[in-house]
Amino acid sequence: MVNDLWYKNAIIYCLSVGTFMDANGDGVGDFRGLLRRLDYLQGLGITTIWLMPFQPSPGRDNGYDITDYYNVDPRYGSLGDFTEFTHACHQRGLRVMIDLVVNHTSDQHPWFREARRDPESKYRDWYVWSKKRPAHAKDGVVFPGVQKSTWTYDKEASMWYFHRFYEFQPDLNTASPFVQAELLKIMGFWIQLGVSGFRMDAVPFVIATKGAQVKRPVEQYDMLRTFREFLQWRKGDAIILAEANVLPDTDMKYFGDAGERLQMMFNFQVNQNTFYALASADVAPLKNALEATKWRAATAQWGVFLRNHDELDLGRLSPKQRETVFAAFGPDPAMQLYNRGIRRRLAPMLDGDRRRLELAYSLMLTLPGTPVVRYGDEIGMGDDLRLPERESVRTPMQWSTEPHAGFTKHDRPVCPVISGGPYGFERVNVASQRRDPNSLLNWIERMIRMRKEVPEISWGDFAILKASRDDVLALRYHWRNNSVVCVHNFSAAACTVKFRVGSKVGENDVLVNLLSDDHSQGNAKGQHTVVLEPYGYRWFRVGGLDYLLKRSEV
Repeated sequence: MVNDLWYKNAIIYCLSVGTFMDANGDGVGDFRGLLRRLDYLQGLGITTIWLMPFQPSPGRDNGYDITDYYNVDPRYGSLGDFTEFTHACHQRGLRVMIDLVVNHTSDQHPWFREARRDPESKYRDWYVWSKKRPAHAKDGVVFPGVQKSTWTYDKEASMWYFHRFYEFQPDLNTASPFVQAELLKIMGFWIQLGVSGFRMDAVPFVIATKGAQVKRPVEQYDMLRTFREFLQWRKGDAIILAEANVLPDTDMKYFGDAGERLQMMFNFQVNQNTFYALASADVAPLKNALEATKWRAATAQWGVFLRNHDELDLGRLSPKQRETVFAAFGPDPAMQLYNRGIRRRLAPMLDGDRRRLELAYSLMLTLPGTPVVRYGDEIGMGDDLRLPERESVRTPMQWSTEPHAGFTKHDRPVCPVISGGPYGFERVNVASQRRDPNSLLNWIERMIRMRKEVPEISWGDFAILKASRDDVLALRYHWRNNSVVCVHNFSAAACTVKFRVGSKVGENDVLVNLLSDDHSQGNAKGQHTVVLEPYGYRWFRVGGLDYLLKRSEV
């Protein structure tokens, strides 16, 4: 089967089954509830549903501590419910991606329990052990201020085990050929049940060498090619979307020079500089990030996003830039996390300003790559900073003004629903916004529909146009003799910006506005002058001199 590159022009929607919709009234979201909401998701215009972990888990890390890779947590339903869900998605033309969390397991996983109990067990070598506490045990912690070490002593095994994340998440020895074979088996299992791809968690740690003697981990990139080849053999169009927050000069090692490794990666470099631009109105670092991550194989694709289920990681910004973003979007220490990030949703970060929200989403939809939307962001959901760590942005979906936002009929939801204030479900919910033609929900639906009609952004090459202002970003995409231009004003003030689209006078005289009738006619030298309102944006299709005349005759 030939890979059709469906992910190039996809719109991905990320959700947690447990906090999306509860059908059986036990307070926990489930696959039956999700099934009821598929028509809503299809109507929104998304093409792919990405499910966060739903396998059996003690739930100490929101499901990322897995105890069985081949099953569904009973709270969410059964394998039968999952299969019904994927079947219903396929009927609607929707694809399904799931989280692949294989860097570590729960310490309650049967593999680890057997490994710690019996030194002769085959599972002993599936984890990373040391007879003595390694000298560098405090190095490389992922959660500063919460996590103290990457090595923990296990009394039952009388040895130390390695865990890149929390102590209840022992790392798998992913260099073992037996572990690698199991990882392929896990992928094959879920593909057989209708999955089209995986969002692979913590990829740099999955492929890195591990052990007490390893002072500087070395990435084993050939593992990525093995994963890719297996997927293409089993199902030609199945993909991996990698969570890999690495520097631009390392990107191609993950994609592969010829695109023979990963199909997709999240663009953290652009994401962090996007928030710096939103905070400062200085787009120069964002331009640099776009240029630094520009080159990739034709089959490779970036995943572009604003917020996700974790903190907004600002670790790649300079200290001064990071402080600028903190001051704008997370000034209270309670809003910050791990000395590097902000644990808030987008709407409260932007003070609920509709103009800035539209700017941010318009930008995300027109950045080079495939947009990834976080559940609830389409209605401007808020956060609950009373909840610990990352839980603040993982509250239940707000469907209506019914008790508990229509998420559940149970008196005690799995997580408190946001109530009261500007982001409470009484004000922010799907039902109310569906009835309001001017709501954020309906605006985003229209924008997604238009984005799917502009394949140049996903498939084409982009160029950063030279604009007359430092607070305006102008991008041109070109593909198959068609071009589009996207312009965004990051300033709180209205402005007039001038730019040229092409090098030849006459070929780019008319810019046809895709979102309104505000078109642009170039001057004799091919220069365009566009007036932008505060936080204004424009999507243009590049046409010839007679484009509008032909259009008016139809």
